[in-house]
Amino acid sequence: MKIPSFPRSSVGTQLATLRRRVWQRWSVAGCIPTLGPGNDKMLFFLALSFYTRLPGMAEVSQAVGNRCDRLPHHQALDYKRLPQAAIYLPLIGWLVGGICALVFYLADLVWPQATAVILALIAGILLTGALHEDGFADVCDGFGGGMNKQRILEIMKDSHIGVYGFIGLLLMLLLKISVLTEMPAAIPLVLLAGHSISRLSPLLLMQRYAYARGNDSKASGAVYQPSFRELAFAAVIALLPLALLPALCAVAIIPVLVATQLLGHYFYRRIDGYTGDCLGASQQVAETIFYLSVSALWIFI
Repeated sequence: MKIPSFPRSSVGTQLATLRRRVWQRWSVAGCIPTLGPGNDKMLFFLALSFYTRLPGMAEVSQAVGNRCDRLPHHQALDYKRLPQAAIYLPLIGWLVGGICALVFYLADLVWPQATAVILALIAGILLTGALHEDGFADVCDGFGGGMNKQRILEIMKDSHIGVYGFIGLLLMLLLKISVLTEMPAAIPLVLLAGHSISRLSPLLLMQRYAYARGNDSKASGAVYQPSFRELAFAAVIALLPLALLPALCAVAIIPVLVATQLLGHYFYRRIDGYTGDCLGASQQVAETIFYLSVSALWIFI
């Protein structure tokens, strides 16, 4: 569909100009992190295209037409910058958590709460392509069956799921279902906050530890260490959904941070750092810890 053009004096053109000026001023002021040369707005669409099964920037841009100025359509997605796009993980969590919350809300109108919880979890898995769950299963297999660093890394590279991975993934899903089903209220908001906050954990590991595969992996050259400013930007985005929950729920961030710290130390002790699977596992562990913590705190609300 061809999008009609308008005179330069039109309201649409003036709004587009104003939007570009605001973006530039925010960038200069440091409100938006500057990650490198080029249009950094592309990084969000890059993260969207990799961390979800939703259409990425290229598909969206093609759908709205080449003359739409709302997306940076003239630039192709540069997947070499994918590690930099990880700072938008909490924002991706907003999207995934919001859709899961909507699925739960609608399903809860028709079916029992347990069924609504399961459907919400299924929606999250479909939206992300089970990316983080796959990493968690690989970590269970690798660290469960490997006795040394080399063997652990070899097992995690195997695309097949083993006994440790199957049992670990099953128990984690059952734990999520059990906790969320027994939660008395605010489950949609808890899902939104859980998906956002848990995606801060991989960034904390990336900032503190080194990539474990070193020169033996083609991906080692693409590893990125977020700066403290970028980490602060991601942290603010991750923690914002807590404002929708009772104030006491903010305490739940403490167990999440402690679990992330312990997990990172364990990875470092066993393999001298982290891998992509470790990052996915940290997100799943952090999400589950958050649900458990909020459930425990809800007794006092």
